[in-house]
Amino acid sequence: MKKIAKLSLVAAVAVAGLSTANAQPLEEAIKNVEVSGSVVYRYNDYNRDTVNTQAGQNSDTNNNYKVALNLSSKVNEDLKFNSRFIIGGADSGFAGLNTQTGSDSNVDVTLSHAYFGYTGLANTTVNVGKQGLTTPWTVAIDSDGAEQTGTGILALTTVGPVTLAAAYFNQTNLDNSGDYTGTLNALTKNGNAGSTDIVTVGAIANLNPVTLDAWYLDMAETFDTYTIGAKADLDLSPVKLGIDARYASLDLDAANTPAHSMAKLVVTAKAGIVNGKLAYAMTDKDGGLTALDNDANTTLLGWNLTSNNKTDADYWQAVVGVDVLSNLNLSANYGNLQWNPTTTTEREQEEIYAQLTYKMSKNLSTYIRYGLFDDELKAAGTTTEIADDVRGRLQVEYTF
Repeated sequence: MKKIAKLSLVAAVAVAGLSTANAQPLEEAIKNVEVSGSVVYRYNDYNRDTVNTQAGQNSDTNNNYKVALNLSSKVNEDLKFNSRFIIGGADSGFAGLNTQTGSDSNVDVTLSHAYFGYTGLANTTVNVGKQGLTTPWTVAIDSDGAEQTGTGILALTTVGPVTLAAAYFNQTNLDNSGDYTGTLNALTKNGNAGSTDIVTVGAIANLNPVTLDAWYLDMAETFDTYTIGAKADLDLSPVKLGIDARYASLDLDAANTPAHSMAKLVVTAKAGIVNGKLAYAMTDKDGGLTALDNDANTTLLGWNLTSNNKTDADYWQAVVGVDVLSNLNLSANYGNLQWNPTTTTEREQEEIYAQLTYKMSKNLSTYIRYGLFDDELKAAGTTTEIADDVRGRLQVEYTF
């Protein structure tokens, strides 16, 4: 028995020697790896004065966690391997734990990105593999929300002030990530949006102080869409002004389906310790589905409100804030959204809340929100109160 054990030990050493013959020393390997990521904890507390017939519940409280780890390893001078791991939900979003009906539990780890980035051509980057869907309609990376990913190729090249983009994906996670997965699955030919090919092209022109962009995207046998946008940052001392305007249109491939469109304008301002924001979005009378995730650029999002997939919508946002300290901001936030779910109904949602944001250091920040949310449906001369809520949130985010 001892003889067999000794023989096994010798074999193990021999195998180890062969497997490490071409390996780098640990110190050298670590030098070629870049590490970054984020950690977010969010606590939500929603209390409803009336029964929410659509949600089917009166109140809920939940803990939410998301941890992201990015690893980038240098293969050679022209090539890097990039990976991203998510500790969170199945859609690369939060892992939510309901404090009223569930116990504390462990969270799954998933591989979100695994791709090679090639930079051997001048002013050009080519990413090949499993990566984020970098488009105006999706969210490629988000520290505190769902992410859309796909397997394919993305190429970016810069010519003077213009950056050109082109991408093809033969598989995505759009069947279960984003805010309209059920709608997308129903629209696709085989009922699975994740297996449907996507092609997109775009151009971004940096004409300081204005940045212009135009994009087109086609999901095979499902829809095609385009968007154009303009951003400007103006320093009109003592006021710093920001302007963001965008238009998006989406046409479904199915026969006899309406076209969807959205237009928005966002203006931000900061003067001394005071900051403000005024935003407006409107959608077409036939439909307003112009983004696959409510956090995407082709829609307007508040706390509980979004113009996405709202028909004939008018959405206003207003924010006024003040820097109590250099790292402490207090703001008042208001939002009003009106749209027509059908030709005979009107729906109005309204939110007003205060937010206290504390930035302890460059990579650690937290905020507290507390406010009211109201949701009413008007039909046949009657008004039905869907929700009359008091809502609160605490969020802490650390990046590294």
